Amino acid sequence: MARVSPAAPSCHGESSTRTAPALSPVVAFVGAPNVGKSTLFNTLTGSKRTMGNWPGTSVEIGRGAWPTTRGPFDAIDFPGAYSLDPQSPDEELTRDLLIDAPIQERPDAVLVVADATALTRSLYIAAQVREHPYPVVVALTMLDVARRRGIRVDTTALEKHLGCAVVAIDPRKGTGLDELEDAVGRALEHADQAAPRERDLPTGEADEFALADERFAWIDAAVEASTVRAANAPVALTSRIDSVVLHPILGPLLFLAVMWGVFELTTTIAAPLQDGLDQLVSGPVSDGARWLLAALHIDHPVVTGFLVDGLIAGVGALLTFVPLMAIMFLLLALLEDSGYMARAAVVSDRAMRAIGLPGKAFLPLLVGFGCNVPAIAATRVLPDAKQRILTSLLIPFTSCSARLTVYVMLASTFFPDRAGTVVFAMYVISVALVIVVGLLLRTTLWRTMGSSPLVLDLPPYQAPVPRIIASVTWVKLRAFLQTAAGIIVTCVTLVFLLQATPAPGADGRFGTVAPQDSLYAASAEVITPVFAPAGFDDWRTSGALVTGFVAKEAVISSWAQTYALEDPSAQDAEQQGRSQLGRAIHHTFETTSGGHTTAAIWAFMIFTLAYTPCVATLAAQKREIGWGWTLFGIALQLSIAWALAVTVFQILSRVL
Repeated sequence: MARVSPAAPSCHGESSTRTAPALSPVVAFVGAPNVGKSTLFNTLTGSKRTMGNWPGTSVEIGRGAWPTTRGPFDAIDFPGAYSLDPQSPDEELTRDLLIDAPIQERPDAVLVVADATALTRSLYIAAQVREHPYPVVVALTMLDVARRRGIRVDTTALEKHLGCAVVAIDPRKGTGLDELEDAVGRALEHADQAAPRERDLPTGEADEFALADERFAWIDAAVEASTVRAANAPVALTSRIDSVVLHPILGPLLFLAVMWGVFELTTTIAAPLQDGLDQLVSGPVSDGARWLLAALHIDHPVVTGFLVDGLIAGVGALLTFVPLMAIMFLLLALLEDSGYMARAAVVSDRAMRAIGLPGKAFLPLLVGFGCNVPAIAATRVLPDAKQRILTSLLIPFTSCSARLTVYVMLASTFFPDRAGTVVFAMYVISVALVIVVGLLLRTTLWRTMGSSPLVLDLPPYQAPVPRIIASVTWVKLRAFLQTAAGIIVTCVTLVFLLQATPAPGADGRFGTVAPQDSLYAASAEVITPVFAPAGFDDWRTSGALVTGFVAKEAVISSWAQTYALEDPSAQDAEQQGRSQLGRAIHHTFETTSGGHTTAAIWAFMIFTLAYTPCVATLAAQKREIGWGWTLFGIALQLSIAWALAVTVFQILSRVL
């Protein structure tokens, strides 16, 4: 049987490239969004999966080894698609690989995942796939939800009408997976006997509307013969909850309350865990490194400064944020798996349409609050090129998790009693900034761009599954660490070299120069006057912002190196306010602001929010929208960040 080349996709999300052996059968996972397709794929492939872009495209797919009693299957998780009539790059890739690709490059079998609560809509892509000589298996999900809604599906009758195997599964609980494996194995064994379904309208003799009508008629007949609906089915719990969650007034208020709870819990629970990690790094780890250097007789001030005060301190600062990131990712995964985040998209639809974007633009913007890089890649789901450009320009204003580390450290240092509320306020400001900048760009550059209504399948509310929550949290946390670790090491090394090098005309030698006489300080002093109207014109502050241009994770480690003091970000709120570094930063802002410390720190945090997130985001923008729009975005972000910081400081310094 002809099959897709097993070459792994180019990866950027995970380091693992473990896939099935080259001669393994290739099974394509297809289905509409929110039917449980990716959950099934993750359950079957486990840790043997990799995420990345399909070679030659910007479309992300999942690929991994599905271990079976017949040997491993090479599983490919295609993007969610309602049909094979492409309306986006994701659906275009699905069609290209299933229909338009040469026979020798197509998969060996297709596994269509369908939602039992919405069979008619879910089976449309199955109808299209069945028009081609593929071995097809239909995996039926959401049967428990269907039963609660008074819907019962006879899989035997459905199998007879579809002309392919139908298996009832629950990927969240792991039931039905052995039967699914057996069905796919038997389909592969009889692949030569697979025949396309006979249509009433031969290809080429009817337009697309007539073909769509014929497919829906075929689907309706299959659903009618296999589905029984209770005459007096109870009102679904999902519908009762949605009457509140999707209410035009209560819905947005609930969304704000939920997000506030997420950030309050994150900052409160993480503090003692961070304190323990900080004590480990600054105590036994650092002391052990110094002892080892002394034992090896290489405890030169330059070596000790770089390894202990630079590398270990910088990486340690990153590690102390692991509990913070883990808790936030865990809470967001709980909201996602419960079905709430899809409702958040609906609640945000009105705001999205006000700036000329469809409601589905909320999804990449939401991803941006985790990381801007995959969020920009996710804009490809938008069908209109102008909408993709506008969304890509707005995503850098969403406050990514890397910025969160800066907010928490500063909020705990300057506002120890209200740290969680301050962090929440930064995210509210971020949302407001996205809307305002979107309105600005729409009324100037894209005045003729219309908006379209949100079309989104709302999944039923479900109790989150610990196994799935743990897996999603770990994948996101690992991606954060893999990205941040390399950036931290690079930035720490660069900052150390600049701080160890005397500025022209300064006293001292390499490795022994005072920080204020270093090349780092001299370079930072060049841009320091720009921030005088914002209340933080100090070379240590502007230097941290420059390293933050590379990645926001490096801001705090840069400060710790510059002040040559212990990073307090892992301590609790009260301790941070009393730490040496906290007091030093507080003194700096108090001095540069003329005593208006609160105004200056708010200005700094807002500048951190609004200016360019990181170089990885710029690379993603360049790939998706080109250099021209990327450079425009940099200028826009820096201009808005500076203007907002100056405005905030000038106003607050007069009223506080």
